[in-house]
Amino acid sequence: MKPDQSKRGTDAPATRRRSRRYRLAFAGLTVIVVAVAGWYGYDRLALQAPGAGQEAGRSAAVEPAPAVKPKPEAVEFRMTGFERGWVRYADGVVKSTEDGGATWKESAAAVPQGQSASGGTAEGAASPDSAAAWDFGPGGPPKPESAVYETKPYPVKQSQFITDRVGWALVSGLESPDVPPLLLTTDGGRTWRLGMPAEAGEALQAEEIRLRQAQEEAAMYAAAGAAQARQAGWSVQPEQASPGDVVLVRRGEPGEVAWQGKTYKLQPFGAGYYTYLPISMQVKPGDYAIGDRTLTVKAKTFETQRLTVSKQMESMKRETERIQADQKKIDAARSRSEPEFLFASEFRQPVEGILTTPYGYTRYVNGKLDSTHTAIDLAAKEGTPIHATNDGIVALADSLYLTGNSIYIDHGMGLFSQYAHLSELRVKTGARVKRGDVIGLVGTTGFSTGPHLHFTFWAHNVPVNPNLFFGSTPFRWGSAKP
Repeated sequence: MKPDQSKRGTDAPATRRRSRRYRLAFAGLTVIVVAVAGWYGYDRLALQAPGAGQEAGRSAAVEPAPAVKPKPEAVEFRMTGFERGWVRYADGVVKSTEDGGATWKESAAAVPQGQSASGGTAEGAASPDSAAAWDFGPGGPPKPESAVYETKPYPVKQSQFITDRVGWALVSGLESPDVPPLLLTTDGGRTWRLGMPAEAGEALQAEEIRLRQAQEEAAMYAAAGAAQARQAGWSVQPEQASPGDVVLVRRGEPGEVAWQGKTYKLQPFGAGYYTYLPISMQVKPGDYAIGDRTLTVKAKTFETQRLTVSKQMESMKRETERIQADQKKIDAARSRSEPEFLFASEFRQPVEGILTTPYGYTRYVNGKLDSTHTAIDLAAKEGTPIHATNDGIVALADSLYLTGNSIYIDHGMGLFSQYAHLSELRVKTGARVKRGDVIGLVGTTGFSTGPHLHFTFWAHNVPVNPNLFFGSTPFRWGSAKP
C-alpha cells in the first residue's frame, strides 16, 4: 500500500520548525552557560591570581624588616663647671655642652686627658679655674642610688655634685632621644630635671654666684678653717679669749646674736653670716653660749702705769665741752661701717717703734686713777711714717683736742683702727687706703708726753686689743691665744 502523500506533505514542515527551535534553544543555553562560566572564572582569577604589582607587594609584606641598630649607651660624663661638660658613649662618641645641658653637640676631641670619670661617683669639683671646690664635709658629696624623674625612679650609674645643691646623675633606662640621659638637680637631689628648663638655668646662675662667694670666703681662712666653719652651725674664733679681746662669729644662716645686753646683726659674707663680738674689760670670766658654741672668757691680770704730767696738761681733761664735741665727731664716724670685710690679707703693725704702754694697763696720772689704757703706745721719732694697718676707708681724719691729729679707718663689719697724736695727716676723710699706705707721721699732738703713736681697734664702738690682729686676720685666729 502506498503511503498517503497528502499527510506526508502536511507533517514535514512542522517537524522542521520544531527542529530549528530546539537548535536555537540549545545555542542560547550554550551561550548563557559559556557567559556564566566566563564571568565566574574571571572573578576567581581576579581574587586568586593578583597581577605583577600585587604579587610584588605581597612578597614585600612577608619579607622580614631590617634590624634597627640600637642607640649607643651613655657610659660616663663629667661637668667641668656649671655650663660646660661632656658625655661619652659606648661607641666612643663624645658629646659636649656649653649651656648646662640644654644642647649637646658631637665633639671631635676625645675625653680630655685626666678628666675621665670612670670608676664611680665623681667628687664634684668646681670648674678648673675656680679657687676652691665646694667643701662637702667628711661625708663627701651626695651619692644617690636612684633619681626620680616625672614620678619614675631611674638607677644612677654615675653622679657628680659641684655644690651641695647642684649635681648631675647619669641614669639607666631613660629614653631621651635628643639629649643624654643626664638628670640635673638644683636642690641637693630632692627633685631632678632633664635638660635645662628656664627655672633650672636661673637656679644655676644663683648657685654659681653663691659658689663664687663661698670661694671668696674660703680664701680668708687658713687651709682647714673654711671647712670647719662651714660644717658647723655656728663658729666662734677664737673660742677662748680674755677681757679686752674680740671674737668673730659665723653662722650659716641670717640672724642676730645677743651679747652683754646688746644685739648684733649677722651680716652676709660669702656663704655665711658674720659679726664681731667685743669682750669689754668689764666682762667676767666664765663660759658663754654663742648659738650652739661656747665662748670661754678667761681671767687676765693687767699691770699698772703711773704718769706724771704738768698741771697745764692735767687740766686738759677738764675741758669737757671740747672733749664732748670731739666725741660726737668720733661717734658719728664710727656709726657707719661698710657691711662687708674690706680687707683680704693680714693686718700689719702701723709703725716700727718701742712699746711704751701695752694694752689694758691701768693708768694713774699724778697719783690719781685716770683710766684703763685700751690701746698700745709705740714710741718713735717725730715724723716717722705711719702706715695703714690694712685696707679700708678713712672714716675720720681731723684734729681733736685730747688725741691731737687723729685718723679712724673703717675695715668693714663694724671694725675700725685708730691712730692718734700724729704730727701730720696725709689722708682725708672718705679716702680709700690700702694696707701699708702712709697715712700720717708720728707726733706728740693732744694729750701726749712725747712722740709716739697711740693705736687701737674698735669693734662696734668697743676698744679691743690690737695685738690679736698683727700678722693675722680674724678668720685665722682659730683657737690661738692672745
